[in-house]
Amino acid sequence: MSQTEKGILVVISGFSGAGKGTLMRRLLETHSKDYALSVSATTREPRPGETEGKDYFFVTREAFERMIEGGELIEYAQYVGNYYGTPRSYVEKQLAAGKSVILEIEIQGALNVRRLFPDTRLLFVTAPSAEELKNRLNGRGTESAEVIERRLKRAYEESQEIGRYDYLIVNDDLESSVEALHRIIQNEKEKRAQENLSFSVDSNQELIVQMQNELFSFSKGE
Repeated sequence: MSQTEKGILVVISGFSGAGKGTLMRRLLETHSKDYALSVSATTREPRPGETEGKDYFFVTREAFERMIEGGELIEYAQYVGNYYGTPRSYVEKQLAAGKSVILEIEIQGALNVRRLFPDTRLLFVTAPSAEELKNRLNGRGTESAEVIERRLKRAYEESQEIGRYDYLIVNDDLESSVEALHRIIQNEKEKRAQENLSFSVDSNQELIVQMQNELFSFSKGE
C-alpha cells in the first residue's frame, strides 16, 4: 500500500448539541470510500432512532467494566453519569485496511488517544454561539431541563480545553462543515504523505549514487 493510500486517525469532539453526530454521518454518506467511523460502546440508554452496532454498542455497566479490565478499549471516559469507550479491534482493523478512522469521543478520551497515537489529529465542533447551542439542546426534546443544564455546564468546562485541539469547525451550515472537515483530513493525509516521501528511496537517488561512488573509492583503498 502506498503512503498516499494510508489513512489517519482523527478524533472529533464537540459540545453536546453542536451536531457532531450528524456531521459524521453526512461525511460518511458523501465520502464513504475514504472513511470509517468508529462505533463507541456506551452504558447510556438508546435514543429514539438509534441502532445497535451502528450508532453505538449499548452495553451494561458490568459489561463495560469487563471490557476495561480486558484491555479491549483504546480509551474510555464517564460523561453525565455514563461510560463511553472506543473498542480497540475495530480501529486497528480499519487503519490496517487503509481507511481514515474517525472517533467521535469526549475531550478526556481524545487526549488519551493522542497519548497512545501521537499522530492523531484532533478536531473540535461547535455551534455558532452559546445561545444556538442551548436552542439545539432544547430542540432535541429528548432530555429534561436538568440534564440540559448539566450539558451546558459541561460545555463551559469543555470550552477551556479547545486550545489543545488542532482544528475548530463551526457547524453553522451542515454541507459546508462536511466539506471543510473532508478538506482538513485530506490535507493532513497529503502532508503526511509528503513527509514520508522525503524518506523514500526514490527521493534519495542522488544521495545513494554519491554514497555508492564514495564507498567504491574506499573499497579500492583510495
